[in-house]
Amino acid sequence: MNVTVFGATGAIGSLTVNELISNGHTVTAYARNAAKIPTSWGVKVRVVIGEITDKTKIDQAVAGADAVISALGPAMDRKAQGTPLIEGSQHIFDAMNTHNVARFIGHATPAVLDPHEKPTFTTRIATFLPRTFMPRAYEEITGMCRIIMDSDLDWTIVRFLTPKHTPKQDRVRVGFFGTDKIGFPVSRADIAAFTAAQIDDGTYLRRAPAMSN
Repeated sequence: MNVTVFGATGAIGSLTVNELISNGHTVTAYARNAAKIPTSWGVKVRVVIGEITDKTKIDQAVAGADAVISALGPAMDRKAQGTPLIEGSQHIFDAMNTHNVARFIGHATPAVLDPHEKPTFTTRIATFLPRTFMPRAYEEITGMCRIIMDSDLDWTIVRFLTPKHTPKQDRVRVGFFGTDKIGFPVSRADIAAFTAAQIDDGTYLRRAPAMSN
């Protein structure tokens, strides 16, 4: 499939692009900085450079795609201002509608609940802390997810709490808070592999599974 990846040069995004290539997909990588494009991608990846608020560039990146992955996440810098990811997510959604692209896979934290979930201690903590101490980031992550989850897209939102820079682990737990035992740490490599796998898997269609090691 042709897959467009936003946030393609981030810690998880770049690993996701590598997974998609390994799985035989064709990738369009959307990034802000051309200097961050790995040389190893070579001609295997089509690159579109633009800001996440650039509606025209986003439309160009989505054109011809069969699916879209967003590895975008809010900046943790307390000095950051505005909510560009909310605007960018709206542009992505609009471009998907324009080009009849239905499949979307994104990332979030347990501050965003699965539609069939009830709040638990973990989800309450994951909501209280950012809402209290990083309200701008909380507004972004919930706002960008709301645009997608309230839409008629075939979406999947992959949630995680404490991503680690470690190799893939032997144990990967995927499920939902309140019914499954989900911990805190999870390898970025496992997040990327699971995210890429959703392109070919409809198990979590219109669901927001959480994962940990």
